[in-house]
Order: sequence, then C-alpha cells, then structure tokens
Amino acid sequence: MLVYDVPLRTRFRGLLRRDGVLLRGDAGWAEFSPFWDYGPQESASWWRAAREAADEGWPAPLRDRIPVNVTVPAVGPEHAHRIVSASGGCRTAKVKVAEPGQSLADEIARLEAVRDAIGPDGAIRVDANAAWDVDTAVARLAALDRAAGGLEYAEQPVPDVEDLARVRRGTHVPIAADESIRRASDPFAVVRAHAADIVVLKVQPLGGVRACLELAERVGLPVVVSSALETSVGLAAGVALAAALPELPYACGLATAQLLSADVVAEPLLPVDGALPVRRPEPDPALLAAAAGDDGLVARWEQRLREVEPHAADQA
Repeated sequence: MLVYDVPLRTRFRGLLRRDGVLLRGDAGWAEFSPFWDYGPQESASWWRAAREAADEGWPAPLRDRIPVNVTVPAVGPEHAHRIVSASGGCRTAKVKVAEPGQSLADEIARLEAVRDAIGPDGAIRVDANAAWDVDTAVARLAALDRAAGGLEYAEQPVPDVEDLARVRRGTHVPIAADESIRRASDPFAVVRAHAADIVVLKVQPLGGVRACLELAERVGLPVVVSSALETSVGLAAGVALAAALPELPYACGLATAQLLSADVVAEPLLPVDGALPVRRPEPDPALLAAAAGDDGLVARWEQRLREVEPHAADQA
C-alpha cells in the first residue's frame, strides 16, 4: 500500500490537495481514494473497485480512444479561457457553477469566456453539484443556456430525485444525474421518476467497471463516464469503463489529470486531439516517492482501510 498526496492547480470541490492509496495486485495497479467526507460504508464500493482493478483487471475494450471534456473549475473568465485553450484539443467543456460566494454574473462571464475559447461548434455542459432548489435551477439554466450559446446538458442541478424530475420538466436543457446515481441507495429511482436524460457513472463510487457496465445496461440511458479526481492510475479504470461500453455518445469527464499539479506516472492520461488513449499507465518509482504522503497521512489511510474493509466484505 502506497499513500499519495498531490496538490491541485486550482481549488476544486473545496479541495487544494488530493490524496489516496495505490495498491498492486496480480492484474496491475489500482487506486482507492474516497473523499474524506465519505464514511466507511459508502467508501466500501471504492474499495471493491480497487480490488477489481488490482486482482481481476477489466473487460476487453471496444474502442482505443475516449473523447473527453475539459473541466473548468469555478475560476474567473480569463483563467477559464486559458484552461480551455490549453486543454489538448477538447471540443467539450464541463463548467462548474453554483460555487458558494459567486453570483450569476460570475457564472455568465465564465461561460462566455469558455464559449469564446472553444468556438461556436464546441459543446458546453454545466455541473451544479446539487446546489440549487427547483426554482433557482430553472431560472439559472435559462440564463446560463443563453450565456453559453446553448448547453449540452446540466449535471445534477438539484439533490432530490423528484426535484430533478421537476427541473427536467421546467427546462429544455437536458439533465444528467450524478449524485442521484452514485450516492443513492436506489439509483433506478431516477429512471422511474423520468428525472434525467443522461446518467454519469464513476467507477470507484459505484464499485468497479463491471458493476458500472451492469448498471448502465439496466438504467438504459446514455452514459457519460466521469472521474473522481484520481491520479492516472485511478483514471485508467474510468477509461476502461468508457472503452467497454457498447455506445459512447458523449465526451467523458476523464481529463481531470489536468487538475493535478503532479501525477504518479511518467506519461499521465492527458488528452491529445480531445481524446485519451485506452491504456493502463504504470506508476514511476521516482514520482511515487515525490508524491508520498507523510507518516500522519499514512496512518489515517491505514485506519480508514481497517474501517472500510468489513463493509466491503459484507457487500460482496
């Protein structure tokens, strides 16, 4: 078990650093990195995903390149423009909105800058991380859709499934469900409520590549594969899922290695011409040493694993 700790280029999800565990099994390297606000039971699916990657490996790919979006944090318009311009040819941008302390004017300026950088033919989607209520979501999406020159979709504008369905009925912007899938006891409630047009699947929170493939088949909606802000070791699992899906109609949110100031592999999974190659990078010993967590962080992760493993065994 190796604990990593790397800084982010920009505050993201309230974080300035990302840390987690890397482990190696017969099938290769894997990552276990639930956010610290996840308890032991919820983190158990992240551990099952890591064990699948380390011990079993993943299904055979159906494609060798995965189109990806550039992720734009809640930054100012000039910074947003630079991020998109330096994205490695991404033709889709996912823009964070609903940042505490920011106004609608801030969001409009960010979206206008992204549209300018990506051009008239690029796709723009927004992610509110379940921060709005229904009325706010409907009003904000109308304004943001105009500012962006058309939104591809809005990801999780509200937290509740029934409210998600209300927002979907109140806007022409397609709705994607993220937290209502990955943090839900019943991910199929979204389908029954007709609450989303698209589902976002993340390998670690949902228990592995095979679990995601089964869920995608049962949900029956278009899928966007996204990351949980992992190193390239963890991103490889998302790439494997995207490569194994029968259909991949949207760019995936797997270019998030761009948000890290350092990685643990010599050739990170970064987009070229707007796509990631389907490959499984190996950690570099020197980069692992440079990213190693201190003794206190290692002890926290060791304790966390002791708390999580019994729940993973119960869910197996």
